[in-house]
Amino acid sequence: MKACCVTGHRDIPADKIRFVERELRKELQLALDDGYRHFISGFVDGADLLFARLVIEYREKCGDIFLEAALPYPYWKKGNRECNALLSRCNGTRTCNREYRPDCFQIRNQYMVDACERVIAVYDGREAGGTVNTIRYARKLNREIRTIRIEKGSLNIGGLLLWRSL
Repeated sequence: MKACCVTGHRDIPADKIRFVERELRKELQLALDDGYRHFISGFVDGADLLFARLVIEYREKCGDIFLEAALPYPYWKKGNRECNALLSRCNGTRTCNREYRPDCFQIRNQYMVDACERVIAVYDGREAGGTVNTIRYARKLNREIRTIRIEKGSLNIGGLLLWRSL
């Protein structure tokens, strides 16, 4: 089964949420049209949880979609109602570390990229952080990367220009 994961920022500006949701819907539909049925979310606020909600919505229409939660460590978001509600609707859960450790999110991100052929990146051009590190790792593994850019700009990652200012 072809798999697709999402990476993105936790702090999507409020005025960009609708845009990101619309673009994630397009990417999700494109992935479905391309035969993807396994979707992985890291279950962090922002892009990850928005993606998980959309996958669940599409699953209710299509039925043959598998949603996997890739958690950085046990009890991640344990007290978060929204997250727990979404987790209860996942088809599977993978906990990537036995306990919290400083690199647990990077390990989780690498697991997601290792497990998929396509990465959807909700990205605003930051040159440091988990999202850009995940994009770099996906590029290194030659994964297909579909970028939803939140703002105009350009970034050179390992010689690859992701986009140009308009």
